[in-house]
Amino acid sequence: MKVAHVIRHIHFEDLGLLAPILAKHGYHYHYWDVGVDDLTELEQMTPDLLIILGGPISVNDIDAYPFLAMEQRLVGRQIASGRPLLGICLGAQVIARVMGAKVEPMTSREIGFAPLALTEAGDQSVLAPLAEAEAVLHWHGEVCQIEGQLPALACTPACTNQAFLCGSQILGLQFHLEVPLQGFERWLVGHCHELASINTDVAAMRAAAQRYLPRLEPIAREVFHRWLTQCAHQNTGLTGPGGDVST
Repeated sequence: MKVAHVIRHIHFEDLGLLAPILAKHGYHYHYWDVGVDDLTELEQMTPDLLIILGGPISVNDIDAYPFLAMEQRLVGRQIASGRPLLGICLGAQVIARVMGAKVEPMTSREIGFAPLALTEAGDQSVLAPLAEAEAVLHWHGEVCQIEGQLPALACTPACTNQAFLCGSQILGLQFHLEVPLQGFERWLVGHCHELASINTDVAAMRAAAQRYLPRLEPIAREVFHRWLTQCAHQNTGLTGPGGDVST
């Protein structure tokens, strides 16, 4: 059984609907909780799949959060191994930073449900099902620019690079496809101060989640399924050591 090692920064920003999709693709998964687990142990492994989830900090804040340097080393090792790597929000920014990208503040934070436009490259990628999505969940205040390296797969008026793909194995998503409706309330509670700081109508955001997430979930599952299938085809026959597994 393959093992997906998952770096989690906040407990409620978890795998969400990605967890059962990993199982269908033959993965157990193991969470590494920042501030609780020793990431140096992960550095001794070669994950079959490495996933770095989101969190409310900047990848540029290494002095304040030294574990970000460890995450960048882990990403560098994973890229060198040729094995699959997925970054969501902060995770995507960690990957982009390792690949030489600038990660810079946007003019305003992008939080809430809004449409996503696929680029021509995005239309030809595993993100193609998102052409049918009315809106996706955005929750970030920075943008990564991989100038001259990888084309953006999706964009919004506020953020020119919402997703990137390097080969078949490395996927970065600035937005949150992994979040199901069940459990979304935890986001509203956990990020209450941030929402208040930008005068968010929490009731309206809850209503938007109830409207969009049930329609988005099957599309999100298909995106993740396509990417994992693509990785499997590219990575057939490649196996490696794993750690203790919890599901």
